[in-house]
Amino acid sequence: MSEAADTYDFIVTGAGSAGCPVAARLSESGKYRVLILEAGPPDSYPWIHIPLGYTKTFTHPRYNWMFESEPEKELNGRSLYQPRGKVLGGTSSINGMVYMRGTPADYDNWRQRGCEGWDWDNVLPFFRKAEHQERGPDEFHGTGGPLRVSNPVRSPLGDAMVQAAIEAGIPANPDFNGARQEGVGYYQTTTSHRRRWSAAQAYLRPNRHRPNLTIATEAHATRVLFADGRAVGVEYRTPDGIKTARCRGEVIVSGGVYGSPQLLQLSGLGPAALLQQYGIPVVRDMAGVGAHLHDHFNTYLVWRCKQTVTVNDMAMSPLRKLKSGIGYALTRSGHLSNAGIYAGAMVKSDPRLEQPDLQINMSGWAAMERLRTGLRPFPFSSFTFSPVHLRPEGRGWVKIKSPDPVEPPAIQFNFLASDYDFQALIYGARLSRKIAAQPALKPFVGEEVVPGEACQSDEQMIEEIRVRGVSNLHPVGTCRMGREVDAVVDPRLRVYGVKGLRVADASIMPQVPGGNTNAPSIMIGEKCARMILDDALAA
Repeated sequence: MSEAADTYDFIVTGAGSAGCPVAARLSESGKYRVLILEAGPPDSYPWIHIPLGYTKTFTHPRYNWMFESEPEKELNGRSLYQPRGKVLGGTSSINGMVYMRGTPADYDNWRQRGCEGWDWDNVLPFFRKAEHQERGPDEFHGTGGPLRVSNPVRSPLGDAMVQAAIEAGIPANPDFNGARQEGVGYYQTTTSHRRRWSAAQAYLRPNRHRPNLTIATEAHATRVLFADGRAVGVEYRTPDGIKTARCRGEVIVSGGVYGSPQLLQLSGLGPAALLQQYGIPVVRDMAGVGAHLHDHFNTYLVWRCKQTVTVNDMAMSPLRKLKSGIGYALTRSGHLSNAGIYAGAMVKSDPRLEQPDLQINMSGWAAMERLRTGLRPFPFSSFTFSPVHLRPEGRGWVKIKSPDPVEPPAIQFNFLASDYDFQALIYGARLSRKIAAQPALKPFVGEEVVPGEACQSDEQMIEEIRVRGVSNLHPVGTCRMGREVDAVVDPRLRVYGVKGLRVADASIMPQVPGGNTNAPSIMIGEKCARMILDDALAA
């Protein structure tokens, strides 16, 4: 391939939730030549596109990075499994598909932290631009965008969960992304006709034949190249060896909360002492690259179900599996047509709070273990309530462990850093029990299996949280946006001190929003592309 053919206007490293919209929007006019690099394969594995198929990709090494954290002090030294998508679409190809934005106050808080242009009024247009909302457009939602957002598959158990929460005093909420977040209701999902609608499905598949857009799979970005203080290209690894792509305009790093700081550190941007430890020439000493990692944290409660209506019932029976497969193939119905996460409640653990700090996920399945070795379901009919703490106070880091780009980075969360972190989860566990005790769920609720009726005191619940609590898989913050001395990117997502380099993914979030992070990551990709195009026009 000639040198000219290897030169692009823009190079995007990572085809995940943010990288896909960046590449699609930058190539939209046909004016710019765009390369997007994805370390994983194409999203051709059939289970990726079946909603419940994430159980097949949860520990699939071909489509999943399968990271693990360092031992967590407050979790009795346990390491936490971190599945991350290694495939076109990134984690949007293997996640639970819940469409949740967070609250307007989340984004107004970003602005108050020095991130001008990221308040609610400025990000809402990009949420709406991305969206094709099944319910139609309104002041909060858009239609005609690439991302399909659909109503959930209803079920008797899900209906009972929502009704029981209402009986427990939680107000009904038909739209968590509407006028208010607090309340209980069904989740909308990033699906279309009961099929997963990942960022790759939304942004890359319909545009893959654009002559100015190159989508390279099994192309693992290993180093950003610099000349005279400017990003000028990317080195990447392929099955055919190491290749280099040159860039006339900008490199946009979109490797996710673990991949982006790892790539920057491997490229010489990061804490100088860390880089020198591994013999990496320091391009710029940046203490914030890899710092400020944080994530939602959750525990869970499991009940036996009196009726054979859960995903566990299907998992235990070859006949039910066969029936579910036939039902999904013929009518897109049954357990395979949804992720099993039916509904949720957004609540405050303290009435003095201005916005919800707990999300109680209500799922029609229950797992004994969610480890790197796989999901191990309970061998009986069961369902789960998972209280998720949305405002964690602990902060951790991501650091390279080797100059080898294939070596996974070290990940440390420092979960449960304060008494508030514990107390919020204790409140969530007790509220979950209150919901399960309501009349609407009486036909379904059997014995409490986890943690069990014997676990009642605060001390017992704290120990339960240490033993069973897990990351909720919404990590953010490792290339933080802002004006602080250790911020990595400015409010236009430009890396401080380096020209021609931006970061666009969940790693730039200064504070995790109160809800799932896929929709906000897509919004970040949309907004980043718009800023790049505006800056290119003004240049």
